[in-house]
Amino acid sequence: MSGQKDGFQRWQVGDVRVTSIIEMETTVSCIPENGLIPSATPEGLRRHAWLYPHFVNQADELLFAIQALIVEAPGKTLVVDTCIGNDKNRAALGTMLATSFLQDIERAGFARDRIDAVICTHLHFDHIGWNTMLVEGRWVPTFPQARYLFGRLEYDHWTAHGDEHDRVHFADSVLPVVEAGLVDLVEMDHCICDEIRLVPTPGHTPGHVSVMIESRGQRAVITGDMAHHPCQMAEPDWYTPFDFDPEAAASTRRTTFEQWAREEMLVIGTHFAAPTVGRIRHEGQAFRLDPPVR
Repeated sequence: MSGQKDGFQRWQVGDVRVTSIIEMETTVSCIPENGLIPSATPEGLRRHAWLYPHFVNQADELLFAIQALIVEAPGKTLVVDTCIGNDKNRAALGTMLATSFLQDIERAGFARDRIDAVICTHLHFDHIGWNTMLVEGRWVPTFPQARYLFGRLEYDHWTAHGDEHDRVHFADSVLPVVEAGLVDLVEMDHCICDEIRLVPTPGHTPGHVSVMIESRGQRAVITGDMAHHPCQMAEPDWYTPFDFDPEAAASTRRTTFEQWAREEMLVIGTHFAAPTVGRIRHEGQAFRLDPPVR
């Protein structure tokens, strides 16, 4: 089930409710230089009419969102992926942002100090930014009562192999919560509670995970970046230059989409523009995403 109240998209999965908090919505021109999905040319996209108008506009631009997903399970409230964050020096997507993200979380009904856990599907900058906030010149945990769950493999990889940009991201968005003693390093199949667990979806990064929700016979999954855009369902081999292992990422997409189509899974795309959710169907040799009927 899905609905919108006070400008927020919300979805019910059994006893679990998921709320989208948008930090940024944007479009990406479909030319090879766009840096997101080089193969997503206008000619390639037009082969898949179902992408229009929800996911690609009439100018053949990808519709793209930066959003956090707040998951309310019985007795536990979690934030999945924390976007870019304000006041941070970022070369891509946004630098020194000054958004209303924190006010939007409050307006949606969530107090920062009532968040029980933060899950990062991986440790790229646009999924860790609001782990921290700037207070009197210092980066402090945004969610002071939460446990921050980082994949052990993911954390070990980027601490050992990150470049200069990764070190900047870690310094302002990861290390402050580590130093505050709020981090739990977990395995890729970690179970958070009866209704929520992690599932491995590697390739985009070595330790990338998606978040599985199961309650009262209903199931949904939050993708993270195993797919940046629904066009990668139509063309699972379309990679992004940000994929650590493009071949593994494509293999993960094909295998996982096949499973999710078979299981009638509700798919919540971390970067998918509204309506954000849908069910995967077979389309020729690949797949499509059917948004819910409103």
